[in-house]
Amino acid sequence: MSTYFEDLEAGRVTDLGSFTFTAESIKDFAAKYDPQPFHLDEEAAKSSIFGALCASGWQTAAVYTGMNIRTRLAREAEARARGEEIARWGPSPGFKDLKWPRPVFAGDTISYRQTIAALTNFKNRPERGMLVTLGEGLNQKGELVFQVTGQILVPRRVPLDAPEAGVAR
Repeated sequence: MSTYFEDLEAGRVTDLGSFTFTAESIKDFAAKYDPQPFHLDEEAAKSSIFGALCASGWQTAAVYTGMNIRTRLAREAEARARGEEIARWGPSPGFKDLKWPRPVFAGDTISYRQTIAALTNFKNRPERGMLVTLGEGLNQKGELVFQVTGQILVPRRVPLDAPEAGVAR
């Protein structure tokens, strides 16, 4: 699999893997980054709106990000081993529409996936295109617990304004 903009297809889904959120991992993350009682203490969580210990939404996002990057790096390593040239992605102009529609409780296993939502050309950056992705996490019941729209600039193999691209600028 090459990593250039021209090789990407809207609608392609990539499974990123699964992660089980243990009470220990939830508490460790919360102690460092989101020290709210319902992330740190089972008793406090019981009397919260959640009713049980639950992961920080930021932890679900961090796990997604790690799985996404590791998946891309593994694909690049495979391509490199086949002798393919690897494109340097970035920068990212950011993300939008971050959602945590359901809590993630201790013991939940979240399966993450990423769908290519859109591919956009840029007249002012003919050497790159914008990759828009929809990242999702579903729990073991198939319920959506995490969602984010990501954006990243991806190099084109042939700039849009190059004669061999066949596209007028």
